[in-house]
Amino acid sequence: MRGPGKFIIAGVIVLLVIGAILFTAYGRARTPEQPIKFSHKIHAGDFKMPCEYCHSYARRSTVAGIPSVARCMGCHKVTALDKPEVKKLADYWNRKEAIPWVKVFGQPDFVYFSHEAHVSKGIACQSCHGPVERMEKVTEAVVLNMERCVTCHMERKASIDCWTCHK
Repeated sequence: MRGPGKFIIAGVIVLLVIGAILFTAYGRARTPEQPIKFSHKIHAGDFKMPCEYCHSYARRSTVAGIPSVARCMGCHKVTALDKPEVKKLADYWNRKEAIPWVKVFGQPDFVYFSHEAHVSKGIACQSCHGPVERMEKVTEAVVLNMERCVTCHMERKASIDCWTCHK
């Protein structure tokens, strides 16, 4: 094949390869192993603890934050002390070490996202994170991509200007 046709085919192949790489990196649900088996089902579901109790930065920051060992020990100094996972928590506390949690949700570096802006508008955490209160292990249950975000912004009449999310 000669002429522009071979460049079009080559371009399509390159785009398919890039798409496959991006899908592999961002397109499937992540459920990483964590250093402590933490049940959101028990804490947020059964005990109905609000997300912001543990993820307190969500109200005032771009990130929701991971709770400190001190936050967890606030309750676990007196409750469930006999549970193996709480014993692991106490070990981190006694060693004065942070728990090396593995991030489940994230955005590419070229995306700007503010939890504060969304929390202040009353958008439920489950809108982006799925039904975490029913999860033993947090899974990236909702695909967070541009289409989903733009659709949500359009439904809520929020800005869809590119610079809102891409800075």
